[in-house]
Amino acid sequence: MQANKKMVVLGSINIDHVLQVPHFPKPGETLSGTHYLMSFGGKGANQAVAAGRSGASIAFMACVGDDEVGQLLREQLLKDNIDISTIEVAEGEATGVAMIYLDDQGENTIGIYPGANASLTTAYVEKHRQVITACDGLLLQLETPLESVLAAAKLAHQHDILTVLNPAPVQPLSDELLSLIDIITPNETEAEALTGISVQSDQDAEQAARCLHHKGIDTVMITLGNRGVWLSVNGQGQRIAGYDVTVKDTIAAGDTFNGAFLCRYLETADWQQAIDFAQAAAAIAVSRQGAQTSIPWRGEIIDFLK
Repeated sequence: MQANKKMVVLGSINIDHVLQVPHFPKPGETLSGTHYLMSFGGKGANQAVAAGRSGASIAFMACVGDDEVGQLLREQLLKDNIDISTIEVAEGEATGVAMIYLDDQGENTIGIYPGANASLTTAYVEKHRQVITACDGLLLQLETPLESVLAAAKLAHQHDILTVLNPAPVQPLSDELLSLIDIITPNETEAEALTGISVQSDQDAEQAARCLHHKGIDTVMITLGNRGVWLSVNGQGQRIAGYDVTVKDTIAAGDTFNGAFLCRYLETADWQQAIDFAQAAAAIAVSRQGAQTSIPWRGEIIDFLK
């Protein structure tokens, strides 16, 4: 294990309000929930926690609100083995909020108020540029301003730093941004939004991956839920099977996969090992309730793989 490899996650921090419902409410319908949970979330924070618990040497670039929740979040991230020295407090702003409905099938719908996440500006990226230029791997998602994601990707590209983009939540992305990315990790929905190809089969995944390669991305990893991951490196594709577990809750499954993957890939530079490790982490996460509450520690992942 190369413990000296450093990774950076740049992204969002939210407080999640999760309500378990029999089915998603229709317009005008009031439903009684069966379970309510408030937990720490945000795609950036979830991925940082997954990396920290997986054993990465990790710094997290993010903004919290000028509120009690923001303070509690920073204290928790420290416990998750994360360097929080670049997390800034946005004066007069609330920490980001996610309102989540979770149905009995384990699927979710989410509404987000960005709050302090909107304070992660290009000026913030420039201020902390040394954190990015000194790392070995940068992990990005799309819950913070897109111009800041682009600024961070440009900086990493200029310094030859491995850059991973999890293109979620779905939104249109410029060819300029995509050309700066080394590894992209969409799920089926995100892959279709980026390529126009509906991913129903391995052949579809191969076609979508080819489309993303044409945009300048060397490595495409399309996550396929319980069917595993379609990995395509420079046009050579294969499906790596996942793990079959009883699904309780899919919240943070993709985030767990991304954080654990980059941690393990920086250690091994081995696709198969890194994806197996990440899929094991995600399998553990979906068998539990909540976002960060479901993310496993390294020892649990290794035991699962045994």
